[in-house]
Order: sequence, then structure tokens, then C-alpha cells
Amino acid sequence: MENSNSTLRVIGALVIGAVAGAAIGVLFAPDKGSRTRRKIADGVSDLTDDIKSKLKREARDLRKQAEDLESMAEEKLDDLTNNIKHKAESFKNNH
Repeated sequence: MENSNSTLRVIGALVIGAVAGAAIGVLFAPDKGSRTRRKIADGVSDLTDDIKSKLKREARDLRKQAEDLESMAEEKLDDLTNNIKHKAESFKNNH
């Protein structure tokens, strides 16, 4: 849970940074408007790619954690089932 919160903070910081950078870039741009707009569009595209990459990585990590938890649960269930079987056999043999 904390991992996803830190990821959201990073994404939020990236978005805020991109917006601030774009605003400063427009204010101090020595280029023509069309060139400035193209630079902003390229920056937004790069930011979008970064966010997609981070979200894919986060999704992959969450899937791995889910698989690990599922595996642990299956092992615990198998251990519990075997323990119950042994106790039942022991009880049956003693009575």
C-alpha cells in the first residue's frame, strides 16, 4: 500500500513539474509560438511515456506480490490440511 502511495506522489510531482516547466517555458520562450507549442507537445508526450512506464512497472510489481501471496496461502492451506489429516489419523489409531 505504501509503495503505491509513493508511486502516486512521484507521478503527482512529475505532473506538477511538467506543468510548471511548460508555463515557464512559454513565458521565457525565445522561439516562435509554433516551435514552442511543438516543444511543449514533445514534453507532454515524454511525460506521458514516463507515466505509462511507471504505471506498467507498478502493475507488474503488484501482480508479482499477488502471485507471491497466493503461493504462500496455498502452502499454508496444504500445511493445515496435512496437519489435520495427521491428527485425524492419530486420533483414529488411538481410539
